[in-house]
Amino acid sequence: MIYIFDLDDTLYDERQYVESGFRAVASYAAERWGLDATRCYEQLVWLLDTQGRGRIFDDFLAHHSLSSKTNIQACVRTYRLHKPNLTLPAEHLQLLQQLPKPLYLVTDGHKIVQQNKVEALGIAALFKRVFITHRFGIKHAKPSTHCFELIKKAEKCTWQDMVYIGDNPAKDFVNLNKLGMNTVRVLTGVHKNKQAELQYDAKNHIHTLDSLMQ
Repeated sequence: MIYIFDLDDTLYDERQYVESGFRAVASYAAERWGLDATRCYEQLVWLLDTQGRGRIFDDFLAHHSLSSKTNIQACVRTYRLHKPNLTLPAEHLQLLQQLPKPLYLVTDGHKIVQQNKVEALGIAALFKRVFITHRFGIKHAKPSTHCFELIKKAEKCTWQDMVYIGDNPAKDFVNLNKLGMNTVRVLTGVHKNKQAELQYDAKNHIHTLDSLMQ
């Protein structure tokens, strides 16, 4: 079996990255505008928890009478380009070390952001190849099967010989299911309680990643 993993909220808790990015933005705000970094960080977390991701930097800057397109872009750039502080759970590392090789990683998202996450987690060497889908064009982001087709070709295997482990039933599994690929949904992260649309859910569910082999 060829094991292929998603990254965010599958291998690690993506909230780590978000909070790391907020700390970077808070430090920038302190240096650029003389604001208190601790209070800025707390404001950003509060906005996330109460309003979601959509307008966090807009609302944060508006609170300080600093809202402008330039300032919003500066915060977004700081967030995206910062070097995050992330930790891979020990049991996840152990799982990746014990699984039969080769392993692959397929993740959506901004190319630099996702690469920085992989580097911060120190996991690149555990995978035969890391696929950041946006490197192939946004049209090849999940639910596109493009990167999985490349893996299938490289391994000279069938779809039934492959399994994808992810967390998001809105995009991770639907087209892979149609091809007959094995799919596993980890009930962790922001999507853990999401009710999947018909035919969009994975074929199998697990509550923790380390139970994959049980």
